[in-house]
Amino acid sequence: MESLPLVSVVCLCYNQREWVKSALESAITQTYPSIEIIVVDDASTDGSQAEIETFLKDHPHIKFIPLDKNLGNCAAFNLAFARTKGQYIIDLAADDLLLPVRVEMGVADLEMADKSFGVHFSDAFLIDREGKILNTHYARNQNGELVEDIPQGGIYQELIRRYFINPPTVMMKREVLEALGGYDETLSYEDFDFWIRSSRKYKYLFNKTPLVKKRVLKRSLSSNQFTFRNKHQRSTLEVCRKILSLNQTKAENQALVSRCWYEIRQCLRTLNLQLIPGYLALIRGAK
Repeated sequence: MESLPLVSVVCLCYNQREWVKSALESAITQTYPSIEIIVVDDASTDGSQAEIETFLKDHPHIKFIPLDKNLGNCAAFNLAFARTKGQYIIDLAADDLLLPVRVEMGVADLEMADKSFGVHFSDAFLIDREGKILNTHYARNQNGELVEDIPQGGIYQELIRRYFINPPTVMMKREVLEALGGYDETLSYEDFDFWIRSSRKYKYLFNKTPLVKKRVLKRSLSSNQFTFRNKHQRSTLEVCRKILSLNQTKAENQALVSRCWYEIRQCLRTLNLQLIPGYLALIRGAK
């Protein structure tokens, strides 16, 4: 009997003491047995490291990387990824939760799909800070059925045009991250860049079942994307520059133009006015 593929769950923690224990428990209690867990604390100042150390007394199989200096999401993840051994990788924020069948269903889906598929994603339950379910990421009717078609397969062009993937639902093949050289550590956040660079070469596989719980917090990285002069918009501009170099068709360039006009509106909204000339240059370059 063949052994099951190993799945590596990398849990990144930064000032998430209130939730990191629950996040780790959600990884431990998976129905899928072949899992390794690595938790990284990115120099938290709220007592997260002590909370993790206390938790690990009862779970010594979990690997812990406590950092003395804050590296940011991309570099902290890459540090942990270098120590993983899994064929599949999950990047779990310490304030989110994996539902018990998340790993089992993801592995089953990808093992059945052809080798051109490298990334798996799903619907998610959105929860508040106390864990109460607020909604699902994708719209559903009163019977719980999806009311929109979610793109899958070759979705590079669609990912240029709009955000539609819930980040913590992603599970990826190791070979995808290795091909990309991990996350780009020059950026302040990883999701958009990873989606773009990976979808240029690999297909994405969607499972309509909500497989994670995404905590909606006002101070979270995703919620801060559109705050006053936030630093993440500069990283978005850098990703858009990558898109222009990766594009191969007129339709892809048109999608980039649409994306740039959207980002210009966000820059106006947050007074990141110094970034607008960069987007206008991309629009000219894509035409």
